[in-house]
Amino acid sequence: MSSDAGERFVVRDNPARHRFEIDLGDSTAIAVYRLVPSKIIFIHTEVPVHRRGKGVGTALIKSALAAARSRGLKVVPICPFFARYIQSHPEEQDLLDAASRKRLGIDGAA
Repeated sequence: MSSDAGERFVVRDNPARHRFEIDLGDSTAIAVYRLVPSKIIFIHTEVPVHRRGKGVGTALIKSALAAARSRGLKVVPICPFFARYIQSHPEEQDLLDAASRKRLGIDGAA
């Protein structure tokens, strides 16, 4: 599906701007977040139109979730793209806070 097969994206956390970023040369892909005590709320993900469907958004999400896990933060996915990703990846669902688990219809307690 990706014409960028095998391309590795470098994701960086930019805490000053409250977002994870991938510099794509001519543009930047972002995942905007807000930190609250013990949680990270993912508000919005944006990938330039010409780079959609090429793994950029997934790279952002994977890196952001890994950062949340390493920091011991629960995840609140307000962004629909983040929510869909977590719904389809059970191995990441333990990161969800209780209210998000309920909202997304995910059974079990984390």
